[in-house]
Amino acid sequence: MVVGHGGGAGMASNNRNPTQARKVMVVADPTRESAGALQYALRHAVIEQDELILLHVENPTSWRNTISTFLKMPSLGSTTTASIDMGGGGAAADGEGVDFLEEMKHACRASQPAMKVRVVRVEMDGKDRANTILTHCMNQGVDVVVIGQKRTISSAILGYNKRPAAGGSLRGARMLDTAEYLIQNSPCICVAVQRKGQNGGFVLNTKTHRNFWLLA
Repeated sequence: MVVGHGGGAGMASNNRNPTQARKVMVVADPTRESAGALQYALRHAVIEQDELILLHVENPTSWRNTISTFLKMPSLGSTTTASIDMGGGGAAADGEGVDFLEEMKHACRASQPAMKVRVVRVEMDGKDRANTILTHCMNQGVDVVVIGQKRTISSAILGYNKRPAAGGSLRGARMLDTAEYLIQNSPCICVAVQRKGQNGGFVLNTKTHRNFWLLA
C-alpha cells in the first residue's frame, strides 16, 4: 500500500516530494458517495500546495431528479471539514435549493484555507459520463482522481471481469460502473471511495489495491 500525506495509508505516490504540487480531481455530485470521496481527499489525499478540482458532469436529461437528490445530500461535517448546510447559505442551483458545488468548495476552504480550489462544470456532449470524466482528467493534467463508489454484489462479482481496453468506447464504459471504468482506463491514479459510516473509515479501490480499509 502506498503512503498518503500525514503518514496515513492512502493512494498518493509514496515517492512524492511533499513540496511538489499536484492536481487532485474529485468527481462532485450531490450524493453520499461524492461527499465521502471529498472527505477522503481532504483528509488523506491533498495538502495545501496542491490544487483541488471539483468536477461536476451535468446530464441535461436528469434534471427531474436534481431537487430530490439535493435533499439527500449528507453533511461533510467532521473535525477537519465544514458541514454542508442544506437549509441555505449557498447560491441556487437550477433555480432550487443549495448549490452543492459551492458548499463543497466551502468545505475545502475550511479544511485547507491555503489550497487552490477550482470548480469545473461540464456536459456529456455526446459521451457517456465515464468518458467525459476521463477526457477532462487528461485535459486538466490531473495526477489523482477521486470518485465515490456505491458497490453492489453484482458489480463486485462481475465487474472486474469486464475490462474493456483503454480507448473509451461507449459500450465499454457501460460494461463497468463509472468508478471501475476510470480505475481501469485512467492514465493517472484513480481512487474509488466507499464511506463506511460517519466514523467507520473508508474502503478504497484502485487498479492495484482492492477493498483496502482506511480508518477515518
